[in-house]
Amino acid sequence: MVSSKITDPYLIDEETAPLSEEEIKQLRPAPDVFKELGLPIPPHRRGRPKSDAPKTQITSRLDADIIDHFRESGKGWQTRLNDTLRQIIDGRD
Repeated sequence: MVSSKITDPYLIDEETAPLSEEEIKQLRPAPDVFKELGLPIPPHRRGRPKSDAPKTQITSRLDADIIDHFRESGKGWQTRLNDTLRQIIDGRD
């Protein structure tokens, strides 16, 4: 049970107070609660969602100045390199 007086200055209201030991003991796994409420249990997924067009990791040797050119433009340089190669194979300049 949460006390009516908040003594921790970092708490905004009683609803954000830490759980007591007794409240922690009463917690149940989410799948049990979903079953009790008649809700479908969400699938357990880890990591990134599956891509419609997954990338293939390779090892390739490129000239240092090519890599430097793309890295100088900051984060996302590999995507920009991929986009540049895509333009070449699609016949665009």
